[in-house]
Amino acid sequence: MLGPGSNRRRPTQGERGPGSPGEPMEKYQVLYQLNPGALGVNLVVEEMETKVKHVIKQVECMDDHYASQALEELMPLLKLRHAHISVYQELFITWNGEISSLYLCLVMEFNELSFQEVIEDKRKAKKIIDSEWMQNVLGQVLDALEYLHHLDIIHRNLKPSNIILISSDHCKLQDLSSNVLMTDKAKWNIRAEEDPFRKSWMAPEALNFSFSQKSDIWSLGCIILDMTSCSFMDGTEAMHLRKSLRQSPGSLKAILKTMEEKQVPDVETFGNLLPLMLQIDPSDRITIKDVVHITFVRGSFKSSCVSLTLHRQMVPASITDMLLEGNVASILEVMQKFSGWPEVQLRAMKRLLKMPADQLGLPWPPELVEVVVTTMQLHDRVLDVQLCACSLLLHLLGQALVHHPEAKTPCNQAITSTLLSALQSHPEEEPLLVMVYSLLAITTTQESESLSDELQNAGLLEHILEHLNSSLESRDVCASGLGLLWALLLDGIIVNKAPLEKVPDLISQVLATYPADGEMAEASCGVFWLLSLLGCIKEQQFEQVVALLLQSIRLCQDRALLVNNAYRGLASLVRVSELAAFKVVVQEEGGSGLSLIKETYQLHRDDPEVVENMGMLLVHLASYEEILPELVSSSMKALLQEIKERFTSSLVSDSSAFSKPGLPPGGSPQLGCTTSRGLE
Repeated sequence: MLGPGSNRRRPTQGERGPGSPGEPMEKYQVLYQLNPGALGVNLVVEEMETKVKHVIKQVECMDDHYASQALEELMPLLKLRHAHISVYQELFITWNGEISSLYLCLVMEFNELSFQEVIEDKRKAKKIIDSEWMQNVLGQVLDALEYLHHLDIIHRNLKPSNIILISSDHCKLQDLSSNVLMTDKAKWNIRAEEDPFRKSWMAPEALNFSFSQKSDIWSLGCIILDMTSCSFMDGTEAMHLRKSLRQSPGSLKAILKTMEEKQVPDVETFGNLLPLMLQIDPSDRITIKDVVHITFVRGSFKSSCVSLTLHRQMVPASITDMLLEGNVASILEVMQKFSGWPEVQLRAMKRLLKMPADQLGLPWPPELVEVVVTTMQLHDRVLDVQLCACSLLLHLLGQALVHHPEAKTPCNQAITSTLLSALQSHPEEEPLLVMVYSLLAITTTQESESLSDELQNAGLLEHILEHLNSSLESRDVCASGLGLLWALLLDGIIVNKAPLEKVPDLISQVLATYPADGEMAEASCGVFWLLSLLGCIKEQQFEQVVALLLQSIRLCQDRALLVNNAYRGLASLVRVSELAAFKVVVQEEGGSGLSLIKETYQLHRDDPEVVENMGMLLVHLASYEEILPELVSSSMKALLQEIKERFTSSLVSDSSAFSKPGLPPGGSPQLGCTTSRGLE
């Protein structure tokens, strides 16, 4: 699809490609058009500002609903992170007014070469594809496909032109499709029936719009068959062979015999593999793990693709234990030498977990952190490795913060990306989720702007809210999720505030589920305070949030951080809402907020920060004329005067605020310590 040559068609002078009038398309210049695919038109474009080339697949949509449904299904693919998968760089919907059509545009990486060009070049020269190269790139394809299938993602459109070559020995899968697009019968009638060549890579059941992981296995089998037979079969013969296999798998025997006669390398392995991949009934086909086992475990294939080292022969535990006898430096050396063996990494990290703090080289041994992160990257799909690595990182964090509280945690893009990748690879593993949330909460406070952007682009905020909503029964998920949300808000890295409007209701559900949990209440108060500063609490939520803040203070008056943040949140809400102010002073079950202020003051009277925020709340309450009598009768004026006398450096106004009933909320004194860093 991406190769040069006869499939290019340059637009005539003045011609505009579909969708070009749309606003998102204005930043691209159409260079030429590739042969249309089964789903739509493929344009090679150049980004006007950067001069970077892309391919834009334009799929004509029947209506808004169809386009939105396809877009929603494709959006999660933007979050994939894999060395051998080329993700979509942009997705958008555009309208072409000239022909009154709606288009879904999929922006892809542009590369001149793909497997299709390699096959065609060898076919013309009647040469066999180099065995070492074939094994290497096949390992990369298997690694990428195993990753997708592990995430329950089906490629659906696997063919040689969709495996691009980034360099001579590095390939990537691209053009992953969606169920909505691939099951559009009308589009098949228009495109696929006109061009059976592209359709020939598809599994028998896929022609009836039924797709599964086994459909990808069939397509991959066709690709392998084409690469191993291209030296003695022309393109038309190969196409007819692929199509005939859907009705008569016996025709494969003859071609395998010819491969043997032509002395195609690794013919024995392919002879065992292809009949198992090209079974008409999908339930009879092998899985991607079976393909790996036949080629790289039972067979003698080799690949530079690191993940395939998971399938190497295990190192005996007795030998591993002997190698790991020593200090941290010697253990790290073993981990680096045996980086491809997950069982060695596990035993090494478990040994490090048992080491006393004085042997770990705290506060933060950079080399140790680097090796652990690299281990997570190399074995991203081995859950035990991910769990043990996160446990070790948390252990190091805990020890470092206890013994060296002033030390900065190491935080860089590699660590953040690795933790996010762990979430993507094991989305349903609750223990891993809790540890990753905790690690991100600790390291987020030292994120740079670029790393903060990465967290947002990765959909971390939405991820937290989704799991708070779906995992209310899990105390650990809720606690770690609220803790990470607090950390994200604390550093002010949230740009898109729209999802935050759901948070107050979510926290209300959490607090209702864990009514006596002090840690949960403390995190909730911190989040409420920061949401109030960001203006993310709606007016209709004010009373509910005020009630929850007061309830949290009553529950845990001994927690200074909780009390401090709760009074900050109350002061912030009262400053902008008389409704919130009335909720504080009204007498309800458990007493009024004013009586609670008195109790809290006596408990924290020597903590200037807590007392100051209580004082600011009183000042904002006093700005409402109708509330003033209640404040005076409750001796709040005397309390505010005492605060001023005891803390002469306090930022709160003096008790004269009680004599200014006309002062509007917007004119009240500013809160002290209202920056996010005030939590520190």
